[in-house]
Amino acid sequence: MRVSYKKLWKLLIDRDMKKKDLQLASGLSSTTIAKLSNHENVSMEVLIKVCATLGVDFGDIMELVPDLQDNTK
Repeated sequence: MRVSYKKLWKLLIDRDMKKKDLQLASGLSSTTIAKLSNHENVSMEVLIKVCATLGVDFGDIMELVPDLQDNTK
């Protein structure tokens, strides 16, 4: 399984926000925004900051998606 932040980027588009706007509003570093952009794992603290900034829950900004090689189900 891997993490996808597509929901976050769609939410930003819907709110007419750019990644830089999210960075400034949440106090996250550009490195952390890059990790989110690349669907890399980030700390729970980062996710909490993003959710608090946007007034949403975890499920509104991310989802778990199966790996292509994951045939365990």
